[in-house]
Formats: sequence, structure tokens, C-alpha cells
Amino acid sequence: MPNPNTAARDDLDTPNDTMLYEVSRDILPIHCPMPGSSLWDSHPRVYIPVEKTGSAKCPYCGCEYRLVD
Repeated sequence: MPNPNTAARDDLDTPNDTMLYEVSRDILPIHCPMPGSSLWDSHPRVYIPVEKTGSAKCPYCGCEYRLVD
């Protein structure tokens, strides 16, 4: 059942609709789903350790996050 607090909002992004995100150091730490996404139809929030290797994938949805400077 959709979360009644976010299901009808049109100002939130659809989570997991992009499979590659380029992120900069100024927004670290980064988590998946990204900020501004509707969480009710996605997965639990998980922090992505891109600062260790420069890129990492979400263990839930497989989205890749690349660190760009």
C-alpha cells in the first residue's frame, strides 16, 4: 500500500529510474535512493561508500554512483 504522505505528491522523483549518478564530494555522504525521491515504493536507505574507490553500486537496486571532482 502506498504511503499516503508521499504517494500523491508530484514534487518527488521516481526512485531508481536512473542507473548511474555522478556525485561530487560536497554532497557526501550519499545514499540510495537519492534525496528528493519518493521512498514508499523503493528500498531502505543505504549509504554508498563512493569515497573509498571512486564508484560503488547500491546493493539493493544496482544503481552505480561515481565520484566526480
